[in-house]
Amino acid sequence: MNKEELYRSISRSEGNESNICQIYAIKDGENVYDACWHGFKTEDAMNVNSVTKGIVGLLAGIALDKGCIKSLDQKVMDFFPDYTVKRGEKTIYDVTIRHLLTMTAPYKGRSEPWKKVCTSEDWTLTTLDYLGGRKGITGEFRYATLGIQILVGIIERAAGEKCIDFANKNLFEPLQLPERILHGDSSKEDQFDFFMNKNPRKYEWYCDPQDTVTAGWGLCMSAKDMAVIGALVLDVGEFNGKRIISEEYLKDMTAPHIKLGERFGFMNYGYLWYKPFDDREVYAAIGDSGNIIYTNKEKNISVGITGTFKPRIFDRVDFIEQKVLPALDM
Repeated sequence: MNKEELYRSISRSEGNESNICQIYAIKDGENVYDACWHGFKTEDAMNVNSVTKGIVGLLAGIALDKGCIKSLDQKVMDFFPDYTVKRGEKTIYDVTIRHLLTMTAPYKGRSEPWKKVCTSEDWTLTTLDYLGGRKGITGEFRYATLGIQILVGIIERAAGEKCIDFANKNLFEPLQLPERILHGDSSKEDQFDFFMNKNPRKYEWYCDPQDTVTAGWGLCMSAKDMAVIGALVLDVGEFNGKRIISEEYLKDMTAPHIKLGERFGFMNYGYLWYKPFDDREVYAAIGDSGNIIYTNKEKNISVGITGTFKPRIFDRVDFIEQKVLPALDM
């Protein structure tokens, strides 16, 4: 399969690839593939769902590099001295930033309190109500999209500025990517539209009423944006000869801290990034509907893919390796 055949295959697909809007690939610092479907252009953006988590993982590293965060083992509650802990709750005092990054933080209840958090005035503080519990710190992996909201709150309090400003100044602008703007609405109807609307979006980031961005979803990026960020990971934190994030943190971020189960394809998990294979330097930030940043150290290639909402599509690593890379003669 060559590039033209790949394009036609996606154009006529009625399966898992039918929702793909953009694919952009960078190898050895050069663009090697740029294709769009469904009326999208290269410059258009899409809500990339949980790929947002991967970006927040990078921002946490930048905050650590700058000394805003002293250590990943710093306690979460160090950053919220004004928060009133629920009566009888003790575990919350033991939770660290590292627990948030590796999804091993404990939470109360069996499911995430989406309605409670997403209808509140301050999503970070409301999510803190959910942190902790009677079981203590168990080291168990618990995928928590809302839980990562606490990490954005930490970055804001540690850096002394809104997370979107911190991200623009320290990540997007240095990478010569468009500045993100706040989405500016958080009603129930707007949240539904944000997930389901299949039209291109602005370079925006969803936020709560306090103008604090969502940490687990809601960042809008193009496939090009994601490929550029993937290239940053491949180049261990440098862009055009300038250091954006430390090599030390990136190596720690992509290291296999936890082995995941069947639900996540037995991949390894780092700091909000996946390592799909035990014996290969392939790393990915993965979101629902097949949104992905894919990086392959051996081939020195990064691939970004955006897709409109489509249920039960999570991991496009196999698609990239079986169809995209061969089409690019990789």
